[in-house]
Amino acid sequence: MQGQQKPNVDEIDMKLLRLLRDNARMSYARLAQELGLSESAVRKRIAKLIKAGIIKKFTIIYDTGSEIRAFILVRTQPPVSVPEVSKKILSLDLVEAVYEVTGDYDILVVIRGEKIDDVNKCIDFIRSIPGVSGTNSMIVLRQWV
Repeated sequence: MQGQQKPNVDEIDMKLLRLLRDNARMSYARLAQELGLSESAVRKRIAKLIKAGIIKKFTIIYDTGSEIRAFILVRTQPPVSVPEVSKKILSLDLVEAVYEVTGDYDILVVIRGEKIDDVNKCIDFIRSIPGVSGTNSMIVLRQWV
């Protein structure tokens, strides 16, 4: 919904979003019970949040114990724009998320690979993108959820 104003999100919507964040598989019946609404009202609210682009996707958090996860901070420089670099990074198969951030770096990338070589290939690709002037990589040792 770029260029359009997103609808107002009320307290019930925020509670619904938090419940889904904690358990995206929660049934409509359970959500309705938690929110004090009817099941059809919950369905309508979720549909509205999806249509408005507020709910972007439903996902899971997993840990196979064998994958390597990394965060890569990316610094850019003109004339290439940050969104242009972000879109190129997002094209990588191993990328879980791309965030434009404030601070010394412009982009934060989350990747997940089977082996360290996968992570290295992603970093090499990112460094080869025109407009990228530097990276800083961090390998995740342990996740707390």
